[in-house]
Amino acid sequence: MRSAIEGFPYAEFLGVEVIHDQDGLVLVMPFRDDLVGNARLPAIHGGVVGAFLELTAAIGLIRENPGRRSPRPINFSVNYLRSVGPHETFGRAEIVKHGRRIANVRVIAWQEDPDQPVAAGTGNFLL
Repeated sequence: MRSAIEGFPYAEFLGVEVIHDQDGLVLVMPFRDDLVGNARLPAIHGGVVGAFLELTAAIGLIRENPGRRSPRPINFSVNYLRSVGPHETFGRAEIVKHGRRIANVRVIAWQEDPDQPVAAGTGNFLL
């Protein structure tokens, strides 16, 4: 999966790593001060969170389609559920519908507790 991440330049900038747990593939984004958008809280910038969610969805699709070109987003929406604080952020993708040319993916991001997501995303991708 490392080679899949290398296809996304912003993944290296964010420091994203791939791990596996009992439920499958999880992406991890470490906290860094330069990712903070609101220094008073501190909270990670919403654009960083959105990019992480979209990356998580794309990597989930690459895992399901090895050897094919990288999926291209058609649309992607983000729901910010809680403040994304100064902790590691985890993300998991669920492929809802996988067709020949288009796939629909849901993504959840959390920090300390997977049952308390900080953000969620839904997107359609061209395969």
